[in-house]
Amino acid sequence: MEFDAIILAGGRSSRLGGVPKSGLVYDGATLLELSLRAAGAAGRTVVVGPDLGDLPRGVLTCREDPPFAGPAAAIAAGLAALAAGHAGGREEAAPAPYTLVLACDMPRSAEAVHALAESLAAFDAVAPERDGGDGVMAVSVDGRKQPLAGFYGTAALQRCVADAAGRGGLENASVFALLARLDVREVRVPPGSTDDVDTWDDASALGVSGRIPNRGPGSGPELRS
Repeated sequence: MEFDAIILAGGRSSRLGGVPKSGLVYDGATLLELSLRAAGAAGRTVVVGPDLGDLPRGVLTCREDPPFAGPAAAIAAGLAALAAGHAGGREEAAPAPYTLVLACDMPRSAEAVHALAESLAAFDAVAPERDGGDGVMAVSVDGRKQPLAGFYGTAALQRCVADAAGRGGLENASVFALLARLDVREVRVPPGSTDDVDTWDDASALGVSGRIPNRGPGSGPELRS
């Protein structure tokens, strides 16, 4: 299955005292590193957020406009960066049929991404005429929907963004409202795979600690095998 990925790494982290979630550490890696690993099969990946230092080669970066305008605006910015082939001045490339949208504050998101990808591939196999519909969204074992862990049809997602932008509805908009018109299948994902870090109590409960020690001048997120 071909897909591109948008990693959402912005936000004020107000309930964490302003500490960026992307730099928090779980099992020896930052949450941003873990998100990039989870999206490792993507054709192209863009990280939407503030300056995060050196990203792995080929990973794009952009910022929502205005900064801290929320995840709906961040998704729009990520889609625009992917559509523009926003790297090294290369020519515009055709978007992948699906786009993975993934928040970087879920330390075990790789499990959710794997379950979502398997479900979407299976759906495509049995109903190819629908081309996977408008995608799949993660749902926790207790029934909570997580729109920031989902594969969405790229063309359908672009239409949603264009419609919202036309109504002036991207800044601080609800992601559920942004995606409301999509025909998205809900997929139960492994327990804990969409648990996120909003507070230090969340971090403690999930085994997430503070920022990783500096790896040297110019160091930034790295992918570890």
